[in-house]
Amino acid sequence: MKILLVEDDVALARNLKQSLESAGVLVTLADDGKTADYLVTTEQFDAVVLDLGLPDGSGVQWLSSWRQQGIELPVLILTARERWSDKAAGFSAGADDYVTKPFETAEVMFRLRALVRRAHGHAHPVISVGDIALDTHAGQITCSGMPVSLTAQEFRLLSYLIHASPRVVSRSELSEHVYDGDQEPDSNVIDVQVSRLRRKLGSETIETVRGQGYRMNHSGETGEC
Repeated sequence: MKILLVEDDVALARNLKQSLESAGVLVTLADDGKTADYLVTTEQFDAVVLDLGLPDGSGVQWLSSWRQQGIELPVLILTARERWSDKAAGFSAGADDYVTKPFETAEVMFRLRALVRRAHGHAHPVISVGDIALDTHAGQITCSGMPVSLTAQEFRLLSYLIHASPRVVSRSELSEHVYDGDQEPDSNVIDVQVSRLRRKLGSETIETVRGQGYRMNHSGETGEC
């Protein structure tokens, strides 16, 4: 998962970023609406965590602008404003969820996972493709019921493929959602990660669609994990 955190409280943003990254989330920070606006129109994110009280305008105004531009990525508002009128304004502008400060980081993580899951059309917290299952609440992938040990990059790549399944995902899309925007991955790093996942999960788990990218195999059991 790759998210944009829009928060002008430096200490809070830093602490939340560290907590989310420890759970395997890629986090890009923006401390004002203008920076956030540039990022959501030039980079790919799975979700946005948006503060309402920004130095260059209300988060509601920026969110409303994004929705008018057709930017549909999930947005979780994170703010100290508890009045119903503020919540109503946020939801009316296009917010998908709303959490008030102070908050538990675990709650933010659960809500983000649920938003991303629903954005891909999955209602159940466990997404299964053949023998492979992703528990979005626990952040755990199993193969034939057994937990699989994966690196952070392997987990993000496989999770994205599972969420997107049965759609074919291009290498460029995987790169956008799996790797930090400040770190340009080597040209073959996606291929290397896929090869490692196939060794761990079975050679038929991930299909290569020539000239298009990768997708999860829906034909049934892999028989190798």
